[in-house]
Amino acid sequence: MRFEIITPITGAVVIASGSGVRIRQHLNRSYGSGRWRKMKGFATVRLADGTISDAEIHWFEAHGLGRRDLKIKRLIP
Repeated sequence: MRFEIITPITGAVVIASGSGVRIRQHLNRSYGSGRWRKMKGFATVRLADGTISDAEIHWFEAHGLGRRDLKIKRLIP
């Protein structure tokens, strides 16, 4: 799903870190080794069809490598 984040991500919390990140090997191969964390937060997004909505967003991040693989988990009415 293609989307654009309009507002800054708020309420970011760590869901998993270290060996708790199941796809850690994939992340290391694709983006480089780091201390990967799975995160979640909330933001306003613009979907591909132009609809603007609040959403819960999940992503992976590592220090020095930034946010990777952002995805919308659910839209908030």
